[in-house]
Amino acid sequence: MNLGSVKENINLEKRISITPDIVKKYLNLKLNVFLEKNYGQHVGIQDKDYEDAGAQILQSKEDVIKKSNITLQVDFPDENLFQYLNENSSLIGLFDPVKNKSVINKIIKKKVNIFSLELLPRITRAQSMDVLSSQANLAGYRAVIETIYKFNKAVPMMMTAAGTIPAAKILIVGAGVAGLQAIATAKRLGAIVSATDVRSVAKEQVESLGGKFLTVDSNERLEGEGGYAKEASEEFKIKQKELLKINIAKSDIVICTALIPGKKAPRIVTEDMIDVMKPGSIIYDLAVSQGGNCAYSESDKTVDKNGVKIIGERNILNKIPITASNLYSKNLFSFVNNLLNKDKDKININREDEIILKTLLDKEI
Repeated sequence: MNLGSVKENINLEKRISITPDIVKKYLNLKLNVFLEKNYGQHVGIQDKDYEDAGAQILQSKEDVIKKSNITLQVDFPDENLFQYLNENSSLIGLFDPVKNKSVINKIIKKKVNIFSLELLPRITRAQSMDVLSSQANLAGYRAVIETIYKFNKAVPMMMTAAGTIPAAKILIVGAGVAGLQAIATAKRLGAIVSATDVRSVAKEQVESLGGKFLTVDSNERLEGEGGYAKEASEEFKIKQKELLKINIAKSDIVICTALIPGKKAPRIVTEDMIDVMKPGSIIYDLAVSQGGNCAYSESDKTVDKNGVKIIGERNILNKIPITASNLYSKNLFSFVNNLLNKDKDKININREDEIILKTLLDKEI
């Protein structure tokens, strides 16, 4: 059986789905690996590295897709390549069913099995496949690094003969995987860190990393399926807004990471909050690709509002594509391994397997 992957549009996506070390693991599963010429060149991986690992390099995207029973991608291949997808083949990646309904429907009509890994259930058996966690971890780290790079002051407290430099105050909005990594990174760099999340269970995690947890007194249970946040009531949002406004006014840097799976990102940092921030402060909106947590944030732009910079980057993982690809390719391998039958000689669409049932898109949306 054949497995393949073609180059992404590297202007939008620099991650790759197969790294040389993972090629060997696929070969051990009795899979042939086909890759497009210069597949990983943009991240410094040469075709020879893949060939040495046992992959076969083909000249065109069309050749790879035509030969593949399983195609691995980060995003969809170009629509003009859909005609080469084989009936009953499988396409696996991060396909955002909320945004890409029409594209998904076109592929389903070709009787191709689409697996979108954002939909993986939060269960123990799926942890090694959890692309959202592996990628969010890196995004939280990099958001802090990027923001501090653009911050025109020192971050840790410094005591000098000329006087004391106070530590920067960093507020993290959302304490999921990305938020927790942002807290850990900011603390390592010497910042005073606080964080807020609608889920009360996040308090212990935030405090274990050295952050101060900002919470609204409420009896609402806002932890949804798989540990993700649910949308809060209007009363809760009003209380949260008051709490945030007070704390944002004191913050030098705000990192926004709050997402609700399958929905537009909640608008948390409003115009009036930005109005009370000090000039020179920075907001980094990691949720911008899903509408953003912050007023004024725009994809791939830095907006200046009265001296406050609001940074919106659609794909921060393009800043660290090698590390992100290493983790992503391992997640994909675990998923493919689970997808094959016990003899590893064909795909097994076992609808009694929660992992397959949740991620398979086989009905028009």
